[in-house]
Amino acid sequence: MPRSITVAGAGIVGLWQALTLARAGFSVHLIERSPQPFDQAASALAGAMLAPHCEAEAAEPIVRELGLRSLALWQASYPGVTAKGTLVVAASRDRAELTRFARMTDGYEKLGAEELNTLEPGLEHRFAAGLYYAREAHMAPLPAMHFLLEAVRAAGAEVTFATEWTGTSNTDVMIDCRGLAARAELAGLRGVRGERIVLLAGEIDLTRPVRLLHPRHPLYVVPWGEGRYMVGATVIESEDQSPVTVRSALELLGSAYALHPGFGEAEILDMTAGVRPAFTDNVPRIIARGRTIHVNGLYRHGFLLAPVLAQLVADYLTAGAKDERVFQIEPAA
Repeated sequence: MPRSITVAGAGIVGLWQALTLARAGFSVHLIERSPQPFDQAASALAGAMLAPHCEAEAAEPIVRELGLRSLALWQASYPGVTAKGTLVVAASRDRAELTRFARMTDGYEKLGAEELNTLEPGLEHRFAAGLYYAREAHMAPLPAMHFLLEAVRAAGAEVTFATEWTGTSNTDVMIDCRGLAARAELAGLRGVRGERIVLLAGEIDLTRPVRLLHPRHPLYVVPWGEGRYMVGATVIESEDQSPVTVRSALELLGSAYALHPGFGEAEILDMTAGVRPAFTDNVPRIIARGRTIHVNGLYRHGFLLAPVLAQLVADYLTAGAKDERVFQIEPAA
């Protein structure tokens, strides 16, 4: 069994790999090319929803299965997890979307108007029906990542910033968690652009993520506390990392206003675009080539799946166990 490990990339995937492996007794060195924590991490722009049931609407079944396992790992490790579930609603004209969403998912309770208002009075009787996924959770991404970084150090791992990955190391195993920066080594890896807006809306009081369904412009709003809300997110088949477009801003802000007119008076704190790594089926891969292991392709499920992928890598290194649905064992280059 290897004893020393280099983990490249201190985004949400690399943080969980380093933490899990250090706690398993390995000597871990986490390296990151950016000089400051999370400056170049796509996961810093995430909504950080732990929503395996809701994600099943468009994801492969394994995402839900692994996501449920990750949810338990988050709750056991990070006290900042807010476990108040997810609420899914639709305008009256879009009730067919709510029916479709229910058909594609499980783990929900159907709510009528009064039940919905009791659960989330901040919506102020704006919707006649909804779906409540009570077992889901969320968090603000940057506080969670800072917590994990300190936990990595506390577990005995060495952390070095402003250090480029070279593909070589004097450790027994190298774990590559660099996202799109690893595309030259990973056939089929592509970028998926996402845009999000952070608003300050002190007059709105939502306590859990709310998803507003729409045939063309679905939306989710995630409360981050102190009146801050993350509004997202577009999913565009593009690797363009330029700023948010006017079209996307209008779509996101218009949908937020449709969810609650109070967002019309909100302050825009941040408007950011990023590109997430994904494979063709939007399912992550653990690819072992010799003494290098690539963990990549988490699409929009970085926070949801990072903990369980770290556990799968630890199980592989300690016991040779591998889930064939995500693992690929390839000859060394």
